[in-house]
Amino acid sequence: MTIHSPITQVPADLPVTLREHAELLPSPDTPDFADKFERFADARIVLLGEATHGTHEFYAARAQITRRLIERHGFNIVAIEGDWPDVARIDDYVRHGAARPRGGEPFARFPTWMWRNEEVLAFADWLRHHNADLPQESRASMRGLDVYSLRESIHAVIAYLENHCPDEVDQARQRYGCLTPWQDEPQEYARAVAYGGLAKCEETMVAQLGDLLKRRMELIARQGVEDGEAYFDAEQNARIVRAAERYYRSLYRGAAESWNLRDRHMFDTLQRLMAHTKEARAVVWAHNSHVGNASATAMGWQGEFNIGELVRNAYGDDAVLIGFGTDRGTVAAASDWGGAMEVKRVRTARDDSWEGMFRKTGIARSLTDWRGRTRRELVDALSNNLLERAIGVVYRPQSELSSHYFESIMADQFDAWVWFDESRAVTPLGAERPHGAPDTWPFGL
Repeated sequence: MTIHSPITQVPADLPVTLREHAELLPSPDTPDFADKFERFADARIVLLGEATHGTHEFYAARAQITRRLIERHGFNIVAIEGDWPDVARIDDYVRHGAARPRGGEPFARFPTWMWRNEEVLAFADWLRHHNADLPQESRASMRGLDVYSLRESIHAVIAYLENHCPDEVDQARQRYGCLTPWQDEPQEYARAVAYGGLAKCEETMVAQLGDLLKRRMELIARQGVEDGEAYFDAEQNARIVRAAERYYRSLYRGAAESWNLRDRHMFDTLQRLMAHTKEARAVVWAHNSHVGNASATAMGWQGEFNIGELVRNAYGDDAVLIGFGTDRGTVAAASDWGGAMEVKRVRTARDDSWEGMFRKTGIARSLTDWRGRTRRELVDALSNNLLERAIGVVYRPQSELSSHYFESIMADQFDAWVWFDESRAVTPLGAERPHGAPDTWPFGL
């Protein structure tokens, strides 16, 4: 990403202001961690970020906050930055449902540790237990928002048609045949369209989705239909195939376009979940770069938008955007895309970054809340333009400034900020399946 010199001279008293407004937090591994987050329970959507895809404290904190919102405040959707078919395995597990059709094992694609870790397992076990005595329609669901599951989503649509409309299967296979040669390496499809003269597959993907949408009217007209959830799952997978075709084709037209297509799909998926779920209230787990309002960052200034910006525009004060940050410690990440997971040492944050400012407060764990913008001194302090660190599934400490920092105005990016001075890597799961685990167990490879 492009780095510009921060346009704001850092005020010397900025850490003092941050310290004055910081609320101390206990360990995220204790239930009382969530006590201070009760204030956000009036929202319809609470977006919980992370500064990395491999930090224990971020996963544990989000789990504690989400548990509280589900248990005491009726939140019933947990939507995560993961692929719909993979997360459907967790959803089947936590809602005590039958396993949905799948084309392969879940979370087998890089980066496996992002969702296949002990922290997510602990939350899934808790949610399964919480749902056990509730009627099916009242159970909280766990859903995937992302767009990368081309192979699995094609398989899911075909499997649905085989079970519900066998006379439509051949036509669907023929349509999806345009993409199936590329389903394992979809980026090659983009190259073939861009440089090889291959005709794009968009029209056939739209036609297949259109046929599924026609079935919606039949389901609405039918009373007591039993396959409504199965249909919703198939429709979403058909939407993913259509979105994936556009996303991979956009890769050779610029980073902003592909980013925007992906985040638009994730936002649209969230919107469909809100419409599909009775009295819907959602918690979103995704990276800070997705959950913070992009218009307040260098991303937005370069033409990119994200879920946080779209949710803010759609829901206004009924949405809460909470960012997470850390100064130092360890993180689970790879050195290159597709590489092996390593436990890497996180460098101490730059002095001219937001993380550097929070480090200088001397506080180990804190919540800083400026929702409603009534704390004028705090909002003014957070209205500076400083660097912010973002570590994804790849971490390159040797080029950290150019690879992992961007400019942001935190006051407009988030409504609150959760700070961990020091953090440690998530713990990936081994391949073993626990003794006695049910058939819907989602984590064993």
